Amino acid sequence: MALAYLLLGSNLGHRFSYLHQAQQLIAEQCGEIINQSSIYETAAWGFTNQPSFYNQVIVIQTNIDPQLLMQTLLDIEEKIGRVRKIKYGPRIIDIDILLIDNLISHTSILKLPHPFLPERRFALLPLSEVAPHLMHPITNKDITQLLDDCTDILEVKKLENNDSIS
Repeated sequence: MALAYLLLGSNLGHRFSYLHQAQQLIAEQCGEIINQSSIYETAAWGFTNQPSFYNQVIVIQTNIDPQLLMQTLLDIEEKIGRVRKIKYGPRIIDIDILLIDNLISHTSILKLPHPFLPERRFALLPLSEVAPHLMHPITNKDITQLLDDCTDILEVKKLENNDSIS
């Protein structure tokens, strides 16, 4: 069994509902959710003229091959209603694999660890909540160190109510 660290995000419609739907489908199709962060609200990264995101990290135990896991997550996004129009544009749901154990992989469908993880506060902050001492297999820094070194200045704020959605 591998531990996969997934980042869920939504910035359209009923954001809590979409995060919850994603969690349910991931638990059914990918593996047991063993930990989850609080939900954080973040300004959009990349294409900034859009609503803010709700982001959350979940940790799953899975025995699914990483390539198949990525395809399953893409299918889940589509089932929930994601339509890809604009790169980094608004979306009902986004599911990224940040890390799977200490695996390093670069294929057409999956890059591990997520290539932009060290640059994105909105991913590092919730990840640091559930796995602060997890080592990044390329930088050899733990998540807390990556967060300390991160130059991303977008505000990421923890929601005080509805810290989790399960």
